[in-house]
Parts: sequence; C-alpha cells; structure tokens
Amino acid sequence: MMAHNDNSEVILRAEKISMIYPGTVALNEVDYRVYRGKVNVIIGENGAGKSTLMKILAGVQTPSSGEIFLNDEPVSFKNTRDAASKGIGMVHQELNLFGNLSVAENIFLGREKQQGLMPLDMAEQHRVTAELMARLDQDIAPTELLSNLKVGQQQLIEIAKALSDRADVLILDEPTSALSKTEVALLFKVIRDLTAQGVSIIYISHRLEELMAIGDHITILRDGNLQSEAEVKDIDVPWIVREMLGNDPVSNFLKPGRQFGEPVLDVNNVTLLNDVGLTLVDQVSMDVKSGEIVGVYGLMGAGRTELMECLLGLQEYTGEVTIAGHAVPAKMNTSERIRLGICLVPEDRKKNGIFPVSSVSNNMTISSLWRRLKHRFTIDEKAEQLAVASAIGDLSIKVSSPEIEIRALSGGNQQKVVIGRTLLTSPKVLLLDEPTRGIDIGAKGDVFEMMVKLSEQGIGGLFSTSDLKEIMAVSDRILVMSGGKLTANIARSEATESALVSASAQGL
Repeated sequence: MMAHNDNSEVILRAEKISMIYPGTVALNEVDYRVYRGKVNVIIGENGAGKSTLMKILAGVQTPSSGEIFLNDEPVSFKNTRDAASKGIGMVHQELNLFGNLSVAENIFLGREKQQGLMPLDMAEQHRVTAELMARLDQDIAPTELLSNLKVGQQQLIEIAKALSDRADVLILDEPTSALSKTEVALLFKVIRDLTAQGVSIIYISHRLEELMAIGDHITILRDGNLQSEAEVKDIDVPWIVREMLGNDPVSNFLKPGRQFGEPVLDVNNVTLLNDVGLTLVDQVSMDVKSGEIVGVYGLMGAGRTELMECLLGLQEYTGEVTIAGHAVPAKMNTSERIRLGICLVPEDRKKNGIFPVSSVSNNMTISSLWRRLKHRFTIDEKAEQLAVASAIGDLSIKVSSPEIEIRALSGGNQQKVVIGRTLLTSPKVLLLDEPTRGIDIGAKGDVFEMMVKLSEQGIGGLFSTSDLKEIMAVSDRILVMSGGKLTANIARSEATESALVSASAQGL
C-alpha cells in the first residue's frame, strides 16, 4: 500500500483506478485523494478523465481495476444509492428535479418518510427540509413549488437533497455554468459553510478564476493520468495551464510566405449580454482577411462560441459586422448571412452538425440546396452528385460511397463531411468552433491540412479552440479571449505559448 502523508486528512482515496473502454483508456492507474473538510478542485481538458473518475466515486460506474478507500476502509459501490448510503453524493450539471413538486417533495423523492402502511409523514419531511434550508442559510419554505425558484436556488435544493442523505463527500459538477454572479457568490458562501461543518467538496469546473477563488486542493488529470496535485495557495493560473497542456512540441501546418487579400470579415464593437445580464462577448473588434486563418484561443467560458454565434446571427448582439464588404444588420437571419458567404462548422457535431441516419451525400448538401434548385422546387440531381463527388475528393473523405449512412464514419471523417457541407455554400468566411473536438490525432492533422487548403483558395478562416498546440499549428494570427474580452492579437511568428496563456488568464 502507498505511504500517505497523513491519512486522517484524507477522507476518500482512490488507488490505481483504471477505466478501459473498447479502444480507449479513459483512466490509467490514477491515484486520487480527497481532503477532509476542504474544497478539492479537479481539472483537466475535455477527455482528460475527470467525469469518468467522478462517476466511479459516485457509484455510477464500476472501474475496470483499482480500489477505493473511505475513511481508510476499502469500499465498492453497486450504484448511486449505495454510494449515497455510504456518504458520497453528486450534484450533476443537469439538475434532477421536478418543477411541479414542492421543495420537500423533491428532497425526499424516492425515499419518502413513512412507516409500514401509514400515510407519508409530511410533517417530518417538512421539519427535515426546514432544517436543511437553515443549514444552507436559505429562507425557502418546504412547501414552495420548485418551479418558483431561480436556477441558483434550485441548485441549492439539489445540494440539500444530497445532504439529507448525510453526504460527507459532495461532488459538484460544473455547478456555476448556469448561474449569475450573485448566485455564484451565494453558492460559494454555502460551500464555505459546508466545509466549515466538515463536509468534503469535490469541485469540477473549467473556470480557472473560480477554482483559484474557492479551491483548497487542486488535482489535474491529463489524458487519463494523474498529472499533478497541489495546494491552491501555492500555485497560479499559468501553472495550471502548463500542467494541463504539457509541453509536447508544436507542429506547424502553414507554409512560409502566405499571402492574404482584403478583409472578408470585419467585426466592430460586438457585445452580447445573456438573460441575466452577464456580458458574454465584450466589445470585440477584429477582422479576417481572404486566405488568412485566424485562431481564437481561450479557456472554456472565454466567449469564443458566443462570438461565433453572434457572427452567424444566432444571438441578439450590438455592434457592426461586415461580411465580404456587405454591412450586415444585427437582425439579419442566419440563412441570409450564409448567402453573403459566412458558414459555421459547429463545436458539437452530434448535436448540431450531422443527421446521423441520413447519407453522407444528404448531410453534405443540406445547407446548400438553394444553390442547385433547377426550377423553384426541384433539385438538379446531377449538379448535386458532381458537387458531392468533388467535395469528397477535395477533402479526402474516406467513404466507400456517398450514399453510406454518416454514422458509419469515424469522428474525423464525419467532421470532414460537416466541413464539406459548408464548402458547398461557397463561403468567403468559414467559422470553425473547436473543429477537432473528439477526433483522434491522425484525423486532426487531416482537418488542419484541409483548413490550410481552403485558405489557399482564398477562404478566410476563423477557428476557435482551447488547445494551445492546435492554435499554434494552424493560425496565421492569434486572437486571445478571456472573460468575453479580446486580450491579445498576435501574429503567429511572434506568438509564444506563455504569452497566450497569460493573455487567456487576463482579468481572471
């Protein structure tokens, strides 16, 4: 058994936990410690293994190998109820609550207070709920309908639910993703009260400024391995980013002496507020020239995706956008913008990018049918087949026939089909939001080569990623976003990783 500095400090520890799925190792012999009465922050890039580890600790999944110790006793969990009965609760990003039930009914759902055949003991449920609300310092009546509460309060009800199970360890997964600033402050107060009462918190978030504000201990996972563990008071944001990213050499897909034309996209002072008045995009001004690839680097929540959505007309923003010399009114809809020459390859292929049961050919032509209408209502099939064949050839998509269902292709080839679709609209500007998310290393290289090829045809590219290696590999110029603001605009030749990292943490 491993030597530990002081086991009384550690409430929960995992030793050599591995989780192997066909074709991937999600966790590779990870040792993990949760310190008693502390906020234990866990961080890593997407796919680093954080959520897999949390699911194992919460009883959602059984690990392929390894052991878990709770208060130094070996434990295993059959399911989430089993984990909860042993004191480990989890509050998921998507809240599991019912709006048409009261606060007390939500807290006791599935484990109502009752003896034998007696009716439910509502009085007892209300008494315990009132105690929990007092413990969380909330003035919420047990009889209040859940749907009358704000998101932040609903989250606290979810926390109360875990505490009613006597949770000693509480896992919070991205708890602030939907909260306003005041709700975040309230959540942080509740977290500090709970740790003062001896509850141990595991806190997953991408927002580095939050982790620095609320965390006591930090654990970083990288590619399914434990990368490092530290006390938050001893580290800073650049340290976290270095540990998350590692220092593999950067490859460069750009040939020297690249030439650019006039701007095909001009953005002036674009600002976007969300429903609760938070500024998601803050007075951003930038341009993309014909044949230029501009990378937008930033951590999660920096505003990159929201900026892309503004440019496409999917969000109500203020400011000015010009596409290929045409001024675009803020109210102009997406399909009219596409006709002016702007197109998006979305971040989430599965959700927004593909029609899985449809063929490769149909997936490709869905956005550009208007270009091939023979008369007003019939499609020129020959023109369609030619267009699909040429896109498949141009992009070297590995497919036995254009009629095959797209879900049969690999992630990288699906991504190329999505990019192929945007090309058939003959864009002047191609927006790529995290274009390599969830595809393997070889396919990443293919996607980058394709981006360079398109830029050589005069298309301007604006692509966003939270991966430093990617941004350095394929950008002529790099913009950095942090907290909705543009914090750097640097030519690739002058960009260093440390300059980008410090710009991405600016103002955090």
